[in-house]
Amino acid sequence: MLKPDQRHQVVIIGGGTGGITVAARLKRAGLADVALIEPGETHYYQPLWTLVGGGRASAAESGRPMSSVIPKGVTWIKDKVARVNPEDRTVTTESGKVVGYDRLVVSPGISYFWEKIPGLSENLGKGTVSSNYLYDLAPLTWANVQRTKGGTAVFHQPMGPIKCAGAPQKIAYLACDYWREQGDLTNIRTIMVLPTPSMFGVKVWSDELVKVAARYGIEVRFNSQVTSMTDTTMEIKNNETGETETIEYNFAHMTPPQGAPAWIKDSGLEDPESPFGYMSVDKNTMQHTKYPEIFGLGDATNTPNSKTGAAIRKQAPVLVTNLTASLAGQSLKGSYDGYASCPITTSRNKLLLCEFDYTMEPKPSLPLINTKKEIKEFNHFKKTGLPALYWNFMLKGRA
Repeated sequence: MLKPDQRHQVVIIGGGTGGITVAARLKRAGLADVALIEPGETHYYQPLWTLVGGGRASAAESGRPMSSVIPKGVTWIKDKVARVNPEDRTVTTESGKVVGYDRLVVSPGISYFWEKIPGLSENLGKGTVSSNYLYDLAPLTWANVQRTKGGTAVFHQPMGPIKCAGAPQKIAYLACDYWREQGDLTNIRTIMVLPTPSMFGVKVWSDELVKVAARYGIEVRFNSQVTSMTDTTMEIKNNETGETETIEYNFAHMTPPQGAPAWIKDSGLEDPESPFGYMSVDKNTMQHTKYPEIFGLGDATNTPNSKTGAAIRKQAPVLVTNLTASLAGQSLKGSYDGYASCPITTSRNKLLLCEFDYTMEPKPSLPLINTKKEIKEFNHFKKTGLPALYWNFMLKGRA
């Protein structure tokens, strides 16, 4: 058994959306002894990176110092997690520090595996290959969009659950709308590679996105994946037929294969049926299925919802309700229904506001607006409204 160097009532792993939101809610609930393990100096509002890549926002707008968002009174352990020992109720950091806990909240975010697509790592960030999934490369996406006047543009989504599954499509529509404005769209062959049999998991919005793609002349490769690439070509495989095609491209926006950090599996916290190593939690209570002292939320868990910040906003109050009940020896009454929201930009001034839950049916929160259709002049909601909600209310445990 490892002897802790320090112990806290609640330890939170991860200073992203989930970790900071839970920390704020725990402090507002009156818990005095909360620690947060997070190595990063900057906290990012990552949904803005789509707009950065589409030329609608600057990357600098998306970041704030980590110290400014960690709630007052929370102990910041500035380190990376190496392993969790759930039997001892300890977390070991990469520097060798052992941190004990009564309750543990796991919200480390998601890991990117660029190397799983041969040739992607070697070409990423060089010339014509970019990704809005990285802060440093989102501006390159916009630069490449502006430079593209003809040829072939490819927008790719990998196999498996990913952070904000709508993001690979959003940038395609923003780019095509810009090319339309510039008079270049008819000179550009646009290909969208999707691993799914439809545009979106909820039919009403999938049908709308079929119309959007057709409006821009986008060739959609369903049930497909990019299996390898060079600096000028890529191979696309149809997983249904097994057929492959080689495409010469002039611009590529690539989304990385994703999964949970390796230490989740190494710590015995993973869902053994998940090929991506996501942590096993009860999809309603957010409590670990084997270790009742551990709770989790956000992208690294195996809950069958879309991995979005909006999902975390609904998961966090449930988790805090159940964690505090657990500390008091009470039954868990909080229940998360799978709510997620994905505002999909379909042009530079339109979006689809897709809201749904575990039933995969629409669950609109704006009853006076028909969210089943594109909403005009609503992108200011994504650019200014949602970030304001995030920084001023969500991260402070108020929304």
